[in-house]
Amino acid sequence: MNVGFIADAIPIYGRAIIVTLRIAVLGILFSLVIGVICGLVAYCKMKAVDKLTRGYIELSRNTPLVIQLFFLYYGLPKLGVMLSNEACAVIGLSFLGGSYMAESLRGGLEAVSKVQVELGLSIGLDTFQLIRFVVFPQAMAVAVPALGANCVFLIKETSVLSIIALRDLMSVTKELIGMYYNTTESLLLLVVCYLLILLPVSFGLTFLERRVRYAEFGV
Repeated sequence: MNVGFIADAIPIYGRAIIVTLRIAVLGILFSLVIGVICGLVAYCKMKAVDKLTRGYIELSRNTPLVIQLFFLYYGLPKLGVMLSNEACAVIGLSFLGGSYMAESLRGGLEAVSKVQVELGLSIGLDTFQLIRFVVFPQAMAVAVPALGANCVFLIKETSVLSIIALRDLMSVTKELIGMYYNTTESLLLLVVCYLLILLPVSFGLTFLERRVRYAEFGV
């Protein structure tokens, strides 16, 4: 084990963690926005756009992220659309994650009891108020475990972003292995870095799930 190489490589991996986290956070945030919109469209049965959202979900879920990134990074320039590698990474993660978030939220929305909906209507709530104050909070509580799993999934999916020349953790690892042949040390640092990212996220999501499950908000 080359301890000197590990010490020299730590700052490089530190910068790569920042890049990976930035892409992951933005991808998760945008995918949540997409998921909420598509989930509500499916729940409200908006016929004008329901087929469009279903088509998007099927396309996104049934094509690999690698193919989507290739299209964004190498295909769009052929059409005159130039995007940076970070923009392609965020769009790719958002496009993929949005479909998974939408399905998770749709399941949460459909899990809300019809009695709750009828009670909301009986006290005079309009559709917007019903979704905002009755349906959506309960749906989010049900969907938290699935949404959390999607977040972890998207963070792990950042490992393929090296194919578009983004200096993330995987790209840096490949680069160091190719230059110095310190495979064991490089892979060890890669594993440690992903653990540093994923373990706090996993523990935080587990804590959130328990809080939601037992309705202990504010305690």
